[in-house]
Amino acid sequence: MNTNETNKLYILEDDDSCMDVLGEAVSEHSGIVNIELDTQNETVAFDYDPNRISAGQINLVAAQVAPTLQNRWNTCTMRLGKHGGRACESCALALEKEVGQLPGVRRATASYAGGVMSVKYDDELISPQDLMRRVQAMGVEVSPSGAIITAVSPQPATATPWPKHAFTWTSDNLELVFTIITFITMVAGLIVQRTAGGFTTLSIALYITAYVTGGYYGLRAGIESLRAHTIDIDLLMILAALGAAVVGQPFEGAMLLFLFSLSNVLQEYALDRTRNAIRAMMELRPSQATVRRGSSTVLLPIEKIHVSDLMLVKPGERIALDGIVISGASSVDQASLTGESMPVTKEVGDTVFAGTINKNGFLEIGVTKLAKDSTIAKLIQLVEEAQSEKAETQRFIDRFEQYYAVGVLVFTALAIVIPPLFLGEDFGDAFYRAMTIMVAASPCAIVISTPATVLSAIGNGARRGVLFKGGAYVENAATVKVIAFDKTGTLTIGEPRVTNIVACNAWQGDEDELLTLAAAVEAKSEHPLAQAVLTAASDRQLSLPEASAFQATTGKGVRGMVNGRNLHIGNLRYFTNFNSKGLEDAAEHVTHLQNEGKTSVVLAEMDAEDNAQILGVIAFADMLREDAAVVVRRLRERGIEHIAMLTGDNEVVAQRIAAQVGVDAVYADLLPEDKVEAVKRVRAEFGPVAMVGDGVNDAPALATADIGIAMGAAGSDVALETADIVLMSDNLENIPYVIGLSRKTRQTLVVNLVFAMGMILIMLAAIFVRDLPLPLAVIGHEGGTVLVSLNGLRMLTYRPN
Repeated sequence: MNTNETNKLYILEDDDSCMDVLGEAVSEHSGIVNIELDTQNETVAFDYDPNRISAGQINLVAAQVAPTLQNRWNTCTMRLGKHGGRACESCALALEKEVGQLPGVRRATASYAGGVMSVKYDDELISPQDLMRRVQAMGVEVSPSGAIITAVSPQPATATPWPKHAFTWTSDNLELVFTIITFITMVAGLIVQRTAGGFTTLSIALYITAYVTGGYYGLRAGIESLRAHTIDIDLLMILAALGAAVVGQPFEGAMLLFLFSLSNVLQEYALDRTRNAIRAMMELRPSQATVRRGSSTVLLPIEKIHVSDLMLVKPGERIALDGIVISGASSVDQASLTGESMPVTKEVGDTVFAGTINKNGFLEIGVTKLAKDSTIAKLIQLVEEAQSEKAETQRFIDRFEQYYAVGVLVFTALAIVIPPLFLGEDFGDAFYRAMTIMVAASPCAIVISTPATVLSAIGNGARRGVLFKGGAYVENAATVKVIAFDKTGTLTIGEPRVTNIVACNAWQGDEDELLTLAAAVEAKSEHPLAQAVLTAASDRQLSLPEASAFQATTGKGVRGMVNGRNLHIGNLRYFTNFNSKGLEDAAEHVTHLQNEGKTSVVLAEMDAEDNAQILGVIAFADMLREDAAVVVRRLRERGIEHIAMLTGDNEVVAQRIAAQVGVDAVYADLLPEDKVEAVKRVRAEFGPVAMVGDGVNDAPALATADIGIAMGAAGSDVALETADIVLMSDNLENIPYVIGLSRKTRQTLVVNLVFAMGMILIMLAAIFVRDLPLPLAVIGHEGGTVLVSLNGLRMLTYRPN
């Protein structure tokens, strides 16, 4: 019997080359009987025989072929200029459709609220420059991504003449200036009208001025929307204002335009705050760096610096490019990148990132990445892409808005026609009521409520070193019921540490002396356990003698001469090949430590006849992170119902860690494909799952989970590409933060939508029951829009309890 397994890869194209790649990948798996590509939904489906191959192995195959297929596609990110009114997202939908039809374009996502468009394209068919030129030809204002660095030489500061400064400010804030003019002329027109006892040439001129300045941006936005074959809310407001003038109420029409313009200005300010994450990241990058080439030192634009160049960074300077410390030591403030609150010590061999601050030491850094490939450049692009990827709620509202707007126009037309024709009502009264209905029913607050909230949440996360790959993940993380943790490198530090130093009967010294001998031999080994021994010796500030005649035997152990003593270090089995004294004593210690989930090595001294005298046993374990148990408790407080741990380690080690952390379930001895099955099992039992891992060997499980969260991704290209949510630092506490932020965002979305729809229903009821006048409908409509924008903006200030 065949079973179907679908893997979402975001990478596929319907051509022979992709099928060749897939065919080669599955050729060794006879259990796969058919492969189907769905390029529309970006999925690949495998038909397979479960008796011959497991679903976990199929997910592993999918994870293996994904990078190869994905390399066929590149992403071009562009900054969008203002278009339409109310950050016209219906215009964005039309733009996505039009760009998506260009040759070589696989998928386009755009958001005028976020000010970004991302296009996935085949660079064999179309170039980024051609893409930008084609988009501009569509009448859309675009500029290069913030990730693209253009060096600008510093210019000496000069005082700007006041007239020129005033002109620049006015041109940059013209909509605000027009709003102020609208208010002044509107009030002046009313005063003149009341003083003269009716309309005069002056009052009419003042009202016309108010209409022109108050309606300019709305009319322009409405025309732009019509060109995109959409109906913009601005157009409804213009029609309502003109309708008020037609029935002899120009002041009320002018007030509508004034409040609408003011609301637009405030809304734009709110959305601009949400885009500050990009600007802040762009400001982190120095445009120049000091580089040593040969015997000379030069100051170069960073795009002129090559990989392997030696970059010199003084205390207090920002590091311009990613690299490795060649000489020097310092503490580096990485808060802007990873969200870490404390500076991180950097020594020779450590990795440093562009945009971070060198605090107190002089560093010579070997450049490892070009400016366009630096971690900060990738972060900027990821945040930009996230701002173009809308939440599911927002996409629904964007599609619904068009039908709703048409419905408002139809309902308004019926409200104009039916009462005079069938109810004998005065046309002027019916027309006035219809204009009031048009204002009250317009979905401004509904449309703006979602992007203002979601973009604020994305910006908040970016400041903390948490990157959401799109609005959908901000929203969907709130639905998670289960969190599955990878153990190694996630709940644990991912490196062995010395936990026990046990002296055997033949050893007469203390622990430090025993550790000193072991560390002296291990100093010339690169094995992870050897590094753990050296770390333990360093922590105890032990002085190590020099070892000679060092030799390593792969899979067995190491040996060397220290102070005339021939020392051997290896596992217990290694010493069964010799005449070893004290082997039974050592075996008892090793067995006891093994039962505690620890790995052990034995230290022995060898005589001239290859007789071994066992001196002691050193035990190692991957240590639990200090905050792991606290984080698990905080996740439960945030409503996570089930917490599981997945590991390839044996059951004993897994249970030891689980007991310390307090997880609900342990899945041990897992291969990568087995982790996929474990994720599916807990999802079937408890609900949506978030998988937390390092983004490398956990890729299949991260892809299978509803939300994949990669930890400690700074500098890891694989992790940046793999997960739905990326935590740049190794800080476990960012996981409760993600869940808390997501749930607060979802709660705010619900509040905003309920409030916006409630306001519309209340005003419509008041129009028919109490003859709500147009001015009050205008105030309710615009006031509601501003309130939901400000409420969404609160996500920028979210902090975990």
